[in-house]
Amino acid sequence: MTRRFLFVLGSSRDDGNTELLARAAAEQLADDVEQEWIDLNDHPLPDFEDLRHDSDHVRPTEGNVGLLFDATLAATDIVIASPLYWYSLSGQAKRYLDYWSGWLRTPGADFKGTLAGRTLWGVTALAHEEFEVADPLIGTLHHSAAYMGMRFGGVLLGNGSKPGDVLGDTDALARAKTFFAQEAPLARFPYETP
Repeated sequence: MTRRFLFVLGSSRDDGNTELLARAAAEQLADDVEQEWIDLNDHPLPDFEDLRHDSDHVRPTEGNVGLLFDATLAATDIVIASPLYWYSLSGQAKRYLDYWSGWLRTPGADFKGTLAGRTLWGVTALAHEEFEVADPLIGTLHHSAAYMGMRFGGVLLGNGSKPGDVLGDTDALARAKTFFAQEAPLARFPYETP
């Protein structure tokens, strides 16, 4: 299967530091790797209503929900690019993951089975120089990948607060050059043994 990257942009700012860092990493992908970029500001999802146990489920086919559902299923690699907001994902990015809960029950889609073995990545910019403060964001993505049976490529971290700051983070830009080239291991919950 040809690699197809879906970049889900979850920032409240256009052309923010997280997006700049994600694009720097994406520039390193081979020409034959397909890329789809979806900005959740341009394609907002409505508030997630958890109807997993109370309704008939249908495949979303219209609007932003249908767009993101289809793009997610078509991707071999999903990159959630979210700035660090209050030590975790942005509201937009978290809402996208919340929709995964509903999509698990979509008839005929086998959402979990389809994503199993594919790779989840993260990109984030944060104002702290101590990257440990991003552990809750990293944990959210890692554990989501583990639940889905996905591989987890980790999170590319960069430092930046004002627009464009991350372009001065030479360490982050150096990591961006090889970020998607690394082998992504199968994600496992901490209580699981390999």
